[in-house]
Amino acid sequence: MERFLPLPPLASAHGGAIDQLMLLVHLLIAVVFVGWGLFLAYTLWRFRAGRQREPDPQGPRSRASGYAEVAVVVAEVVLLVGFSIPLWSQRVEGFPTAEEALEVRVVAQQFAWNVHYPGPDGVFGRGKSALVDEQTNPLGLDPDDPAGDDDVITLNQLHLPVHRPVIVRLSSKDVIHGFALPEMRVKLDALPGVETRLWFEPTVTTEAMRQRTGDPDFQYEIACAQLCGNAHYSMRGFLTVETAEAFDAWMAAQVAERREAAEVDDFWK
Repeated sequence: MERFLPLPPLASAHGGAIDQLMLLVHLLIAVVFVGWGLFLAYTLWRFRAGRQREPDPQGPRSRASGYAEVAVVVAEVVLLVGFSIPLWSQRVEGFPTAEEALEVRVVAQQFAWNVHYPGPDGVFGRGKSALVDEQTNPLGLDPDDPAGDDDVITLNQLHLPVHRPVIVRLSSKDVIHGFALPEMRVKLDALPGVETRLWFEPTVTTEAMRQRTGDPDFQYEIACAQLCGNAHYSMRGFLTVETAEAFDAWMAAQVAERREAAEVDDFWK
């Protein structure tokens, strides 16, 4: 589909169906645009003043325009019922189970993305708004909650394993933001006070995409798709898709680093 539409390179399992739907919609729009343009040109020529000097009170006798309108409506119904609704239903009702998917929290704020991993135990640590500190504890994790001992928090950096479903639990600390990964064909608003969810499965690692695009510096970007303030332009995050082994090694290093930092803090206390 990328050959027919100027889309970013595809890197998710479900993205092909979305690209197909967008191609069909664009084809329908093109047919309607060309068809009505030709019909308008024919009408201007057919009923020009030089040929039609006297008004015709009966108007057009052809039913061609009516048939064309019915055809457009039928095509729209097919796109909606045959493609859009099933695709939407699959994304909303077909969430993977917690056992097969990696679950990640992404908390947006002006102007950054906070990424929260539950760590090896798979349980997110408890957070309290009173504990929020933008420098040391941006998500307000409770240090007395044992479930949070192995949690990992990164800023503007999202790491995911390839060929494994990921569930993103999305929320915002201040205003409405738009979480968008163009290559993954996902986009969802991050709302203050409300947690929403989306899921997808990456199919192309960052390294493989660099080879595909011929760009050694290629990076998947997390874009904010909602105008969220005067520094909206700077709200950029980065997604790294890697092999399962590389992701596990990265996660282990992050957990060890966090525990080491916690031990240092406890020592000086």
